[in-house]
Amino acid sequence: MAIAAALAVLGPLGWWWRASLMPGTYSVMDMGYPDYGGGSRVDHSTMHHGGTEVTALTGPRDRPADVSVTLVARAERIGLPDGRTVAGYTLNHASPGPQIRARQGQLVEVRLVNESVPDGVTLHWHGYDVPNAEDGVAGVTQDAVAPGDSHVYRFVAKDTGTYWYHSHQVSHEQVRLGLFGALVVDPPTGAPAGVDRLALVHTYGGRRTVDGRPGETRVAAAPGSTVRVRLVNTDQGTIRAWVSGAPYRLVAVDGRDRTAAPPVTAAAIVLPAGGRADVEFAVPDGGGAVRVDVGAATALVVGPEGAAAAVTPEPAASIDLLSYGEPAPIGFDPGRATRRFDYRIGRRFGFLDGRPGLWWTINGRLYPDVPMYMVSAGDVVRMTIANDSGETHPMHLHGHHAVVLSRNGVAATGSPWWTDSLEVADGETYEIAFVADNPGVWVDHCHNLSHAAEGLLAHLAYTGVTTPYRIGGGGHNHPE
Repeated sequence: MAIAAALAVLGPLGWWWRASLMPGTYSVMDMGYPDYGGGSRVDHSTMHHGGTEVTALTGPRDRPADVSVTLVARAERIGLPDGRTVAGYTLNHASPGPQIRARQGQLVEVRLVNESVPDGVTLHWHGYDVPNAEDGVAGVTQDAVAPGDSHVYRFVAKDTGTYWYHSHQVSHEQVRLGLFGALVVDPPTGAPAGVDRLALVHTYGGRRTVDGRPGETRVAAAPGSTVRVRLVNTDQGTIRAWVSGAPYRLVAVDGRDRTAAPPVTAAAIVLPAGGRADVEFAVPDGGGAVRVDVGAATALVVGPEGAAAAVTPEPAASIDLLSYGEPAPIGFDPGRATRRFDYRIGRRFGFLDGRPGLWWTINGRLYPDVPMYMVSAGDVVRMTIANDSGETHPMHLHGHHAVVLSRNGVAATGSPWWTDSLEVADGETYEIAFVADNPGVWVDHCHNLSHAAEGLLAHLAYTGVTTPYRIGGGGHNHPE
């Protein structure tokens, strides 16, 4: 009886353990199950054959680049302004890497050279809706760039705004250790007048920094001048930012302008992992300075040399993007959706590649038995994202911006909330919509990258598109 009881318990556990083991190499096209969202179906068994490979979905190759940059990735110690050094990775001997700045309509070319990052490296253009072959996800859109090799990315800068780039090979380690930088696209006429300051927030060795600097960073600006600060959260957790010393407006979120953004005086900005927020304010005429705090005693102080800015506590209130600003057309009708998907995030005990633990689930299933959301070009897509996992998740869909329709059943009433990095707190449900207008195979995952590495990751795939790349194998591809 004891043996029978043990077998009754251990038998199913052994089966679950064995079923969870991942092969040494596999295609993401084989993982999980197709979810057609009520739309037209295809024979899933033919997805590896015929159609279009992601390798054909490139940026222009027939004309010279307007902006050309070479980035060399290295494993080396990163020097901080306070004299400390931390082990990590750099691009052109720096972290953050060089800012890439272009004008709308220009062709951008970036040559990535891996000098000494042992696991290989890629560049993903976070929030920028590039052609699929340029998306930089190891094992999905390219092979990781091995030490001594290089890879060229090309895309037209069709959208203005604030974005960033980072490695998508072992991303939960490589981004944390420094492989990232900023991408800013200005209107064709160039940057607007005034002070335009980038502010990449990142934690090195346990210390929060702005552009690699801990504590206060001074930014020179004359009284009365208009200042734009482009906040980028490159960490894996949510931060809150606030402005003191002058009213401010939140003029853009995730690279998209807000319509009729009103002034704010006593509310913070919630910035998800991977998210961006552009704020604008005027430097006071009376000789004072404006302080932009990002928490952990780290801030920009903007104003004339020597001008003081009062240190104010973090506001309790936050800007609610569901109602901030004025409504405007979004260019399509979500009521005519041709695909409707659920992305329900949970957590339960199980095995992930043979490892027992509490793992994230998508629609009740553990990775890799998760949905492949199938769409066709031109589809209007509605997706409900519900989180009952016990933790917050910043959700990031590659290749597309979605508009938020509602939160917890309350409809959006403000400026259209276009997002590519959406914070979904525990207990929250969001409904979003987008047009499937960028063919490819796209990652849809939590941008707390450790959560993605623990299975909180699915894909959006267009019918007729396949990828020749594989996770693991000879390409040594490990995107998370």
